[in-house]
Amino acid sequence: MKMNPLGRTGLMVSELCLGTMTWGTQTPEAEAHAQIDRALAAGVTMLDTAEMYPVNPVSADTIGRTEEVIGTWNARTGRRGDYILATKHSGEGMQHARNGAPISSATIPQAIEGSLKRLRTDWIDLYQFHWPNRGSYQFRKNWTYDPSGIDRAAVIADMEDCLGALQREVDRGTIRHFGLSNESAWGTAQWLRLSDGGKGPRVASVQNEYSLLCRLYDTDMGELSVAEDVGLLAFSPLGAGLLSGKYDGGAVPEGSRMSINPELGGRRTPRSGPAVAAYREIAHRHGLDLVHMALAWCRTRPFMTSAIVGATRFDQLEHALGSVGVTLADEVLAEIDAAHRAHPMPF
Repeated sequence: MKMNPLGRTGLMVSELCLGTMTWGTQTPEAEAHAQIDRALAAGVTMLDTAEMYPVNPVSADTIGRTEEVIGTWNARTGRRGDYILATKHSGEGMQHARNGAPISSATIPQAIEGSLKRLRTDWIDLYQFHWPNRGSYQFRKNWTYDPSGIDRAAVIADMEDCLGALQREVDRGTIRHFGLSNESAWGTAQWLRLSDGGKGPRVASVQNEYSLLCRLYDTDMGELSVAEDVGLLAFSPLGAGLLSGKYDGGAVPEGSRMSINPELGGRRTPRSGPAVAAYREIAHRHGLDLVHMALAWCRTRPFMTSAIVGATRFDQLEHALGSVGVTLADEVLAEIDAAHRAHPMPF
């Protein structure tokens, strides 16, 4: 398992990170625990969750359940120190936590205490903000998001307020490092500028969507990542299952994400099918498994810290772990680039 630096924290993390967003609903506790055991045995060193999980769908009755599942594993095994634990603070628009209140110095201590209790741990290695208070381009918002309404002074003041609260938590020992999610280049640059000015902990990573099908990170965010040592934690590296093969031929397996969320959060479009077919053909032509090719390709990106693999079932995790032994030839990479030019934004 290849290891990569987590920003400037001094921590090294595995090229694959274990995602958890279905644990507690689609994935029962016993299977989730088996996934943790298997991932750690395979060399995975990082586990990512969030206070709002599980999803598909998000529900007031289930938020926090995924952290509780991880907490029971921590309590049962006593192995909390064997991996890097990342979780996230929900924010504005995520109505089931604190009535959708924006992230602030008032909500941060409360949210952290709740996560610590559910996770049955004394510390969180990487504490991430799930969504910017001002809004985001992510989750297909890039088609409509209008930044012209930003009040720059108010945004900067809000960031300073949050960084101060985070620093107090670092000083208390409840969190060790800070990360972002669903952020932009401008937003990340402001967090970095403020932390460099002594306002609080430095951003270690950004968790945004990234896959063969979603490459918005390739330009400004990619440059920022490399220049500022703020790596990408890629969520949905298999395009919410579109690159897994399970939906080929119009199949919708029982219990799959598409059976619960038919549009896959806006990813199921008339353009996504041809794009998936193009990548499937490349894999077939070179004798590669499409899942392995998609995850191995993530490893080639200069800004990649770790690709987050979430598996509803144990066999899906086992399959994904096989990608670590795959190296893509230059010819394959060239064909992937050509397919991307032909299908640049399938959703």
